Amino acid sequence: MSVDNQHFEISKQKEYLYVIKENISLVHPAYTNDPLNMYLLLGSHTALLLDTGCGLSPLKPIVDHVIGERKLIVFNTHYHWDHPLGNVEFGEVYIHENEVDNVSKPYDVSFLKDSPNEIVKIYAKQNFQIPPAKTIKTLKDGDVFDLGEIEIKIIHCPGHSPGSICLLTSTGELFTTDVAYYGDQFLPKKENFPEVLNTLSKLITLSEKQKNLELYPSHRNYPCDKTLLTDLYKGIENLENLWDTKIMFDFFEMWQIDDDKFRYYISQT
Repeated sequence: MSVDNQHFEISKQKEYLYVIKENISLVHPAYTNDPLNMYLLLGSHTALLLDTGCGLSPLKPIVDHVIGERKLIVFNTHYHWDHPLGNVEFGEVYIHENEVDNVSKPYDVSFLKDSPNEIVKIYAKQNFQIPPAKTIKTLKDGDVFDLGEIEIKIIHCPGHSPGSICLLTSTGELFTTDVAYYGDQFLPKKENFPEVLNTLSKLITLSEKQKNLELYPSHRNYPCDKTLLTDLYKGIENLENLWDTKIMFDFFEMWQIDDDKFRYYISQT
């Protein structure tokens, strides 16, 4: 890449797929799911950017350099802070209809103000209020986008958040976003585990029908295969048996449980 930016790592995965990586542990050491993977898909006439990251360094010049003359559309996979804070650079962003309100107003990141890391001064200069994109458009389950020789289908996957989405491509990729990755899992309260399991079951069924799907999570390693989904399903299903091992993780104000493959942070509310 000829764009000089040392905050991001940019790699070419396929002729039509780039990965832009950002280390979120730079913001606060409690977040260990490095890297955040933002994906850039190149169709013949339109490019798709999946997430805009932490808003700490200019992302748009990198994207513009890669996509050339193509039209650009931008999706947020969901509203959690490490995914939409660069939205303001792009003007127009799509997110699932359940989370439009979350990204339509300034994003309050004051929960990061006591981080020991110097980089949070970038947020402090904005009074820990990160501006939104000018225009927010809605996504819903089953929406299809034609990028030119690549079609993208939206799959609503609630559980990690109410509006979490995954993306299925006509070229054999399933972008599992924060719904499934090998790393620290952020889960809703125990009573809502069935929703998470239903989502994972839906994705497992999909990957059984399309046996050569490559899975691209929004954190840590990629690509993965169906084993990621089945490992996570079994792990969450087994949390009831590990419930007495839970401890409080104070920074997140969540329960923490570990097994041999994942660390789970579970909401109390």
